[in-house]
Amino acid sequence: MSAPLDIEGPAAPPRSNGELVFAAPWESRAFGLAVTLHQAGAFAWSHFQVALSARIAAWEAAQDNDWSYYAHWLAALEDVLVERGVLASDDVTALARVLARRPTGHDDDH
Repeated sequence: MSAPLDIEGPAAPPRSNGELVFAAPWESRAFGLAVTLHQAGAFAWSHFQVALSARIAAWEAAQDNDWSYYAHWLAALEDVLVERGVLASDDVTALARVLARRPTGHDDDH
């Protein structure tokens, strides 16, 4: 079971010369987490694509200037996992608070 990634359109991951592009280590981790959870059967990829498209559409409608593809990716993953009952939304919020208190670069030697 593999994850069919969009090649074009707003839900397509950033690429350079056909290769996926990650601006920070957390982005590749978020990407890998979504693909791994899909492959483990936690959710259908099409469900994730709908959630990602909805997150991107909401950003576009708000005309927010702060664009981060993988922030939308991660938010869509959280949406899908909460909808499927894999996570509780309170758990996501509590963990986000814990992680936000960590210093920048705490797990990256670069």
